[in-house]
Amino acid sequence: MSDLGGLGRRIAGRREALGLTREELAQRAGVAEAYLGHLEDQSESTLREAAAKLAQALDTTVAELLGEAPSGAGGAAPGAELAELDEGEALGLIAPGGVGRIAYEGRFGPTVLPVNYRVAGGAIVFRTTLGGSTDADLRTGLAGVEYKVAFEVDRIEEDTRTGWSVLVQGALHHVTDEELAEARATGVEPWAGGDRRQYLRITPSRVTGRRIATG
Repeated sequence: MSDLGGLGRRIAGRREALGLTREELAQRAGVAEAYLGHLEDQSESTLREAAAKLAQALDTTVAELLGEAPSGAGGAAPGAELAELDEGEALGLIAPGGVGRIAYEGRFGPTVLPVNYRVAGGAIVFRTTLGGSTDADLRTGLAGVEYKVAFEVDRIEEDTRTGWSVLVQGALHHVTDEELAEARATGVEPWAGGDRRQYLRITPSRVTGRRIATG
């Protein structure tokens, strides 16, 4: 979902945090003060109403125009090629962290869930709720025995119809109290918020990736 009024709120919030007036920020950025005010004052309803009119004129949908439609709905770009990534390239792409998807065999069958993650020491670290699905479903109950899971991260550029995907496979480890300080040092924070004190770590045993590029 798009955060329609978010840009204006974030601009205004950062400007105020820096103690700048609109005039000062406009001068610093080299934009018209009136334009800056327009960005800051736009509400979600105003932007969506404008998007509806523009979408009709452009023979498209509001969802497509606002980036709310599922990614990859169109066809391939001219000259598109699919290339395999080596392990170093794949790990480099996911190194900044962000949102990925963990896949595993849960109590109700094959399960795929999005999580916010960080990479530290070559491992993928994320947080979950104690007793939640990614916690309870992935405990073997046997000391030293861990489930193998898959973890996927991708990026799609709709405008250029290019992108990449990385697949990590490896054992999932429940971080112990003795290991907690190291896991916390990654700074990973779940987008969903809440009491997500259980840290999980995936140690890769196989890393593959693919990139869609145009010639």
